[in-house]
Amino acid sequence: MNCLFIYNPQSGKGRLSKKENYIVQKLKTKFDVVDVVKTHCSGDANEIASENCGKYDVFVVGGGDGTLNEIINAIAQKPSAPKIGYLPAGTTNDVAHSLHISTNIKKAIKTILNGKVFCHDIFKTNNKYGIYVCATGLGTEASYETAQRAKNIFGKIAYFFNGARKIFKSNPINVCIKYDNVQVKKTCALMLILNSRRVAGFTVNKKACLDDGYVDVVLVDSPRKKRFSLLSLLWTAKLFLFGINYCKKKKHITYLKLKNFSAEIESTAKINLDGENGLCGSFDFEVIKDGLEIFVP
Repeated sequence: MNCLFIYNPQSGKGRLSKKENYIVQKLKTKFDVVDVVKTHCSGDANEIASENCGKYDVFVVGGGDGTLNEIINAIAQKPSAPKIGYLPAGTTNDVAHSLHISTNIKKAIKTILNGKVFCHDIFKTNNKYGIYVCATGLGTEASYETAQRAKNIFGKIAYFFNGARKIFKSNPINVCIKYDNVQVKKTCALMLILNSRRVAGFTVNKKACLDDGYVDVVLVDSPRKKRFSLLSLLWTAKLFLFGINYCKKKKHITYLKLKNFSAEIESTAKINLDGENGLCGSFDFEVIKDGLEIFVP
């Protein structure tokens, strides 16, 4: 077997660069061929993976959830898609935590060398793919508008400060979810679509099943139609602190478990896709069951 190690040297304060030789030597104990490519800017991982899809049995991905998302967008639904080994080195590493993949490089490599392959659901929003979260509304821009340098210096706190500045400028969003001849219309502070146990560093859905062909859709009401509300901030905080199971029966929370649906929202609404700036406005959503093969402990 052969593998391609694609990594972001800026992630995790450059710790993957420091460990590159160690990582390659360990991978060579399992793979006959180990090639290495570093990314230099946003979009590089996607381009590298697109060019090499079908040439390697395994892509070892080093970086954060954004780097992983770029790889997924390159190989999703390709008949020759490689398996994924993940060395998480981002700020929150939500995907890794959901899959119990260690952020310790030595332990993560052991997972690639000795772990099992898990068939993880992915999803498609219009023409873009994701693996764990699709969201819009209160504070969701913070993850992709926070500078890499700030993340390296301050870690998760950088998201908090950037998000705090944005929250009070957030406006409610009119959302219409359509599925199976059903329409759900809400004025929301937050729309959260999850295929994950964890998001933004919080364990919000401990019992999530990541290979059942469904996602969890959570709409947090806004008591005001046009302006930010402290009450909606409180409701959102409770969702992240206490989790979906605690909140989903509350009056101000709409909870749905869906497979395929459409979401009609304002054209100016920005969609956060796996922590990155995904798209704007309305979208069709489709779950792709078992769409990614990834090594897990």
